[in-house]
Amino acid sequence: MSGELIRLGLAGLGTVGTGLAKILASNADWIQRRLGRQVVIKSALVRDPTKVRDLPSRMNIALATSMDDLLQDPELDIIVELMGGLDAPYRLISAALARGKAVVTANKALLAERGNELFSLAAKHGAALYYEASVAGGIPIVQVLKESLAGNRIKALTGILNGTANYILTEMTDRGLDFQTALGQAQAKGYAEADPTLDIQGMDAAHKLVLLIRLAYGEDYPLSELPVQGISHVDPQDIIFADQFGFRVKLIAQVRHSQGGLDAGVFTALVRQEHILGKVDGPFNAVLVEGDAVGPLMLYGQGAGDLPTGSAVLADIMALARAGCSPNNTGFPEIVLPPAAILSPDHVRSRHYFRFTVLDRPGVLAVIAGVFGQRNISIAQMVQKGSSSGRNVPVVFITHSAQARDVTAAVREIDTQSFITAPSVHYRIL
Repeated sequence: MSGELIRLGLAGLGTVGTGLAKILASNADWIQRRLGRQVVIKSALVRDPTKVRDLPSRMNIALATSMDDLLQDPELDIIVELMGGLDAPYRLISAALARGKAVVTANKALLAERGNELFSLAAKHGAALYYEASVAGGIPIVQVLKESLAGNRIKALTGILNGTANYILTEMTDRGLDFQTALGQAQAKGYAEADPTLDIQGMDAAHKLVLLIRLAYGEDYPLSELPVQGISHVDPQDIIFADQFGFRVKLIAQVRHSQGGLDAGVFTALVRQEHILGKVDGPFNAVLVEGDAVGPLMLYGQGAGDLPTGSAVLADIMALARAGCSPNNTGFPEIVLPPAAILSPDHVRSRHYFRFTVLDRPGVLAVIAGVFGQRNISIAQMVQKGSSSGRNVPVVFITHSAQARDVTAAVREIDTQSFITAPSVHYRIL
């Protein structure tokens, strides 16, 4: 990348693309001072060139409707992919890398599902593939894992990686809303898409976690093997019970090194109110990293939006533009990262929360406690709400650390009992 200008070919001029354009315009003098060169968007690939866009007035961006317009332009220094989706971005990025062009992308789903192919292709052609904006919006977690903490062995990484889910759970907790009402409010405020499936079912957080596992451990953890649980099943009464025990309900993405393998997953969990992640509310994201040398390190900020995400895209662009910069795509020199050593979910140990809906009659607690005892599950706390009608009362248990396979077996056995009147509820405790 020589000359006075860094020329970008932008694929996608939606929310993040326009955010990037606004930052380039408003901070042009500061960016030039940092780099010694200007960064400009030369051309942008769009679906509809006639659409009115909220772009800075002094920007002169040529609009294109074909990938070849970007791929065959020898003046472009960096291809910036902000289209979203899988197939079309894969074709563009793979073609750009095969030509040795540097690529910046915010496409977490693509990198989670086909990242190994793209990183291998980038290594083969000596091309850069940067992706800071793919995880946690404006939070610079990718760079931190790839560079700043490169000398640490990462013991654990725990995060709130989806602002939509966190906003919904915050509203359910603080305002007593049910799930559907909180979701509708999130959509009205622009925090949730019209189709919020990826957010509320945990897949958006799962995509991000797979990328972070690669960066933190240098291993490929297949998305298809990652246990994923969403929040659409969360009942307000469990939020109330959690509060009584001193917890908040959060959607957690976590990976930790345990028993010689990686224990990873996305799950609804009870988090202590005084825990640093228990204080992360609204549409914000946070990542707690524990390194063997640095200790615990917390990153917190906006996980989406035009300017925060545009800021992360620009960080990659500036990293690539700096003199002497060589590709550091995964933080490891291997062309293909080895497969992850995965700890079986059955062997994962943690504390647990249970809510059973039962007939209010003698002997119920003894049966449940007996099943727990047979499965090596030790009870720490218990609450039972009485009923004047003698029917359908909730019984809540908090346990000490127990193995997941024992928990699964206990719930399965308890659910067969004649006194159970509704499906049991079970969450991990962080």
